[in-house]
Parts: sequence; structure tokens; C-alpha cells
Amino acid sequence: MQRRRFLTTAGAGVTAGLAGCLVGDGGGSDESDVTVGIIYSTGGLNDDSFNDMAYNGIERAEEELGISYQDAEPGSPADMNQMQQEFAGDEEIDLVCCIGFDHAEDLGENAEEYSDQRFVLVDAVVEADNVANYTFREHEGSFQVGHLAGLLTTREYAHGAGETNTEDTVVGFVGGEETALIDRFEAGYKAGVRHVDENIETPAAYAGSWTDPSTGQEIAGGMYDGGADVVYHAAGGTGGGVFQAAQSAGRFAIGVDDDQSVSAEEFSDVIVASMVKRVDNAVFDSVEAVVNDEFESGMNDLGLDDDGSVSATIGQDFEGELPEDIVDALEESRQGIIDGDIEVPDNTDDL
Repeated sequence: MQRRRFLTTAGAGVTAGLAGCLVGDGGGSDESDVTVGIIYSTGGLNDDSFNDMAYNGIERAEEELGISYQDAEPGSPADMNQMQQEFAGDEEIDLVCCIGFDHAEDLGENAEEYSDQRFVLVDAVVEADNVANYTFREHEGSFQVGHLAGLLTTREYAHGAGETNTEDTVVGFVGGEETALIDRFEAGYKAGVRHVDENIETPAAYAGSWTDPSTGQEIAGGMYDGGADVVYHAAGGTGGGVFQAAQSAGRFAIGVDDDQSVSAEEFSDVIVASMVKRVDNAVFDSVEAVVNDEFESGMNDLGLDDDGSVSATIGQDFEGELPEDIVDALEESRQGIIDGDIEVPDNTDDL
């Protein structure tokens, strides 16, 4: 079956609220004496997603702020404790960045043991005087891409823009490991789909891994074979298999964390959008705070209303191609979430 042609060339550009937020060129900086230790999440670099976004943030800090850094890639969560301790105990390191919720348990103990060290934790919370926490309201951005998926699957490919098909409408979700964090992605996505039509089928499945694209491809392939027009993944490197399945089926996919139509450009023809969360900015901002002697512990909880910290970003091959009514509907739901008129569930039990 050929990919459904939901798109028109009606000249509807992407609104500012849906466009990607590009990192600006800071123009360089004098050399800094700050050194950062950054420990990625399991799954490691080259995932075109979460860890690579953190890497982009520390690279930007090196270029613009003149800092130096050391990094480490844990093979499993069991490696994180030792890596945290090694960086925290190094007198030359001024900040330890812990990327991913798997760091939280060990950091709860290490932050107390190394009370003179400063830490950053992304995607979880440790309440300590020396830990700055960055969390994201992923369910808000996931609602937006779910809204998009619902609008696409109900657009009857055989008719003109504006007409809809409410029969045999299916969109899927593929997660990595089953965690409370990824449940938040699934909940927001399904709520966004239901915002269009509660009768749209939304099958969901988990690969059990962040680094298993073959399983991701198998799961997504089954969803496409079952009639899914769009599949959204929150699965790290496993998501590459979802994109492969989308290309094979001639359907659409939605990426996560980074604008994956750029970071996984070989799949840009099927990545209609990505749910971007600016982990890179969280890393950069935390490092900049240390450079400026302005480090503060506590919470930074970021969503759609925080300078694009979370956003539905249209894929580079689809910019200007979405029908105007879809673009307008997405902007309306975005503003509705920001204004509090649309309440987005943060777990699937509340759907």
C-alpha cells in the first residue's frame, strides 16, 4: 500500500510555535577554567536522539564558553555509580552532568557524599542543595504530535484537503523500556490523538531496550501492517527501526528528543515531525551558570511555554507542506495547553 497522501501544497507555512528552535551562534568565548564531567544515559552516543542532544549541549558550551569537558558512556545503569564518584571526586571538575533518569538513585547518595561538588540531573529529581534538576513536560509535546497524527490519519487520502476519513484510522506508539517517564510520552500522545477523535485506534508496544532497532522495526512494521498511518517512538536508538519500517511501508513516523528529520536525515522523507525537548539547552544553561558563578540547585520544569524547551517540530521535508487547517489546529491546541484550557494527562492511568 502506498503512503497516504495527506499533504497538500496549499502554501501553509509552519507557524512559529511549531517551528524548530535553533541554537544560536554565540560568537565564541574566551577560554574558561571550568571543567565539566558529563555522563550519558544508557544507550550511549550516536542515538540521533536524547544522548546526542546532551552531547550537542556540552559541545556548544565548549565552543561558546571556552570550557573543557570529560565524558563517559555507561554500558548499563550499574556503571553510573562509579562514574559519578570518579567525576565528583576529581578536584579539577567543577560540575557533574548526569543525563537520564537512571542516574537518580545513585546520585541521591553521591550528592550527599560529595557535598562540595555541583551536579546537574536531567529527567529526574534529587532534592539536594548541590543538585540542579532539569525535567520536561514531555506529555505536552507528545500531545501535540499525537494531535498531528490524529489529524493526518483522519484525512482521507482519496479526497481533497479538509475532508476526513473516520474509518480504519490507526496510529501507533513504540516505547523503549517501560518506565514512568516513557509512560508520560505515551499518555500525552494518546490524549492528543483522542483530541481529534476518540475512535482512532492507538496500539502501543515496548521494545524493552533503547538500542534494539531490529525490534523497533518489527514492532512498528506490525503496526503499519495493521493499518497504522503514523507511528511515534520514544525509544532512543531503537527508534531507527521504526523509521526503517515507515520507509518500507510507505507511511509516516514521528521522532523524539531531537529534530530527527535532521539528525537521522536518511529517514527525513518519512519523519513528518519530532517531539523535541531541548536537553542541549539544559546542559548548556547549567554549564553557563557555573561559568558565571550563578549555579542554583532546585527544579527547572520545562514545557511548551518555556522558549521552545518542548515542541512539536515539523520535519524538514514537510515544512510548508501541511494543509493550513492542520497547522492552525496544532497552533490552537498548543496555545490551549499553555493557557491551561487543555489539560494533558502525564500517565496512561489518567486517560
